[in-house]
Amino acid sequence: MSQAFLVERQGDTERWTLNDPAARNALSDAMVLGLYEATLRAQTDDTLRIIVLTGAPGAFTAGGSLGNFSSAIGQPLQPGEDDPLVALNRGFGDVLHALCALPQLLVCAVDGAAMGGGFGLVCCADHVIATERSVFGTPEVTLGLPPAQIAPFVWMRLGEARARQCLLQGLSFRAEAAMQLGLVDELADDGELEKGLQERLQRLRRAAPGAVASTKRLLQRLRGDVPDLRDEAATAFAAALRGPEAAAGLSAFAKKQPAPWVDKT
Repeated sequence: MSQAFLVERQGDTERWTLNDPAARNALSDAMVLGLYEATLRAQTDDTLRIIVLTGAPGAFTAGGSLGNFSSAIGQPLQPGEDDPLVALNRGFGDVLHALCALPQLLVCAVDGAAMGGGFGLVCCADHVIATERSVFGTPEVTLGLPPAQIAPFVWMRLGEARARQCLLQGLSFRAEAAMQLGLVDELADDGELEKGLQERLQRLRRAAPGAVASTKRLLQRLRGDVPDLRDEAATAFAAALRGPEAAAGLSAFAKKQPAPWVDKT
């Protein structure tokens, strides 16, 4: 298992940690792969009841890491060339679908930023506990990118009107506002996340694991499967990353300047 993604087992519970504090736990390829492999293993583990997804101290995750994409930003493909960005982006969509299919209870414990892809991860949880200082946001469109893979999961979690509000405006929310939005279920005082988490886990263990798995399957049938836009979303993201808006938006962000489409008057 990559050190960018840690798995710790304690009894019937596993803690999955996004572990790159120097990069505010940005979602690197190694981290996404580790998370995907963990979901596949968990789906067949009858002894596992609860999964806690969290980030190393400092953040939940700052969102997708563009480190491996940097050479492609603003660079169009050559005619007939297959775009490797499509497969990379689709891999994160695979993770989101796999998280929603877990038979175990999935708890997201958030302390700090949960941005972009991190917002999408939170939308897959059965219960979200966050500290009051946490911030949730979907800034992609302000950078010239579509929030492609997370869009169906934000829509399923928050409903269409609130999903439009978040995704089309690139908004961010403090934890209390995220709770009013329906993204966060429970607030913990700053510095008290672990205490609140352990109290919640004790209550969650009152639910029988087989009944939980069966109920999750029924709820999924009731609402229908998450719309599978993985291929379309990956293609849209890759095309945008290679386009002029993303090049301009990401450059402006790095320089802490307004993007060229922002009204400066």
